[in-house]
Amino acid sequence: MAKKYLNVTQEAGRNFVQRNISGNVVMLNLLKFKAVADYAQSPELAPAQPISGEEAYQKYIEHTLPFLKASGGEMLFYGEGGHFLIGPEEEYWEVAMLIRQKSVDSFLTFESNAAYQQGIGHRTAALKDSRLLPLVENLTIVQENED
Repeated sequence: MAKKYLNVTQEAGRNFVQRNISGNVVMLNLLKFKAVADYAQSPELAPAQPISGEEAYQKYIEHTLPFLKASGGEMLFYGEGGHFLIGPEEEYWEVAMLIRQKSVDSFLTFESNAAYQQGIGHRTAALKDSRLLPLVENLTIVQENED
């Protein structure tokens, strides 16, 4: 069985901070959902009736967006995924999402917000597997191509 990735490790978090990224950081999220959301770790958030993982993730987004916006972040893209055009044939992602934060510090402030953390159980209940890749825009290349 392939390893699943749902949370940041201490080492990955340290490496992210040590990159010393200045300015915007865009987070590429690749997501796979459970058929039925599992609220075992956060029973206080569980809806009265079972829901799908995707529905639970929508609850997570609804909870999260106000905190994201307050921290200077924004959702740039949320769309249906699928199999890679170039990449492992057996690998697929149900959803791809792009989130922009104005800085690493604003991202860390957002992530550590206690009120935000109260709803993170929806994410945990929803996801079967995920990837999170911090991206740094290369404005030099963008500007060169605009000329």
